[in-house]
Amino acid sequence: MKRTSWFNLYKMLIRTSIRSRMQYKFNFIMASVLAALIQISEFLMVALVLHKFGAIKGWSLHEIGYLFAIMTLSKTLYRTFGNEVHHLEKYLVNGELDQLLTRPMPVLLALLPQNFRIMAGEVLQGGFILCWSLAGMMHSGQIGWIAIPFSLLIILTGAVILFSIGLATATLGFWTTRIEELQTITEDAARTAAQYPLTLYPKWMSGILLTVIPVGFVNYIPSLYLLRGEGGAWVLVAVAAVAVLSLAASLRFWQFGMTKYQSTGS
Repeated sequence: MKRTSWFNLYKMLIRTSIRSRMQYKFNFIMASVLAALIQISEFLMVALVLHKFGAIKGWSLHEIGYLFAIMTLSKTLYRTFGNEVHHLEKYLVNGELDQLLTRPMPVLLALLPQNFRIMAGEVLQGGFILCWSLAGMMHSGQIGWIAIPFSLLIILTGAVILFSIGLATATLGFWTTRIEELQTITEDAARTAAQYPLTLYPKWMSGILLTVIPVGFVNYIPSLYLLRGEGGAWVLVAVAAVAVLSLAASLRFWQFGMTKYQSTGS
């Protein structure tokens, strides 16, 4: 019963956050359009290079588009429901986390719906590139229709992995307080690097992106099986296992970090 009441309160907080954002509909529309244009322009620059040279390390334009789209949609799903994890620093610095501690629900569950985001621009941009990439590879016979439901599963597991990385990074703030620079490395830089095949990078770097910061399991590893038939179906099982283990580890780390929290006293 308690978990049900927590869930109902969580839904109520999300609805409240959405209503507050939709008070400024023009700003929401403009922000969505600009976000889509920025994301699509980044991919277009890569597409122009690939159009001239044909492929990068054996990866075609459609395959790289698939990697790009999966990463974009996984990030969008993570930031839609867990955006405030990425902004935990302001709660620690300004003492806003103290307010969440007074609510009759777990702190993380109270944190997540704060400033709930509707990332329509990113969904449109990522969805368009994903559909274009899948259609191109289906037309050439590289993949079949089974790739569509598998891609949705990969986006879900990818969002869980990105959330786990973000939560673990944010938890370090209980000791360091300032975490923005660290997030630039563990989230932004790592995610940007993983938008492209990991074979482009030195072995030490690709190793980090598969172990220390496992963003390679968001799109690259599952795409090896789904697009190229490498490794067998166990690859998707391994990706799901990485997502579950990453989430469990990050939640345990968060619970431990909460025991080290010290209020600002303001």
